[in-house]
Amino acid sequence: MRLINIFLAFGLSLGCFAGESNSSNDANLTQKNLEEQMKREAKYAREKAFYQGKDYNLSERTVDPKTISNIPTITPEDDFDMDDVYSDIQ
Repeated sequence: MRLINIFLAFGLSLGCFAGESNSSNDANLTQKNLEEQMKREAKYAREKAFYQGKDYNLSERTVDPKTISNIPTITPEDDFDMDDVYSDIQ
């Protein structure tokens, strides 16, 4: 009888400690997920600023219209015909 009581007490104490470790594991998991989401939000904020272009000066990348006027215009070839490609006659 005494041996059964010892095993029962030991089993109950393990169950109590296991419950505490689960709650600490849940807290750690929640904290980890919270930190990961905060990193995602910071990344989104940086990308949003980049895509909207508010923090960037792109004036040095503008093209001077005088340089474009010196490029010759390429006329399209209007004699291109794809009819023979799609015909069934070989």
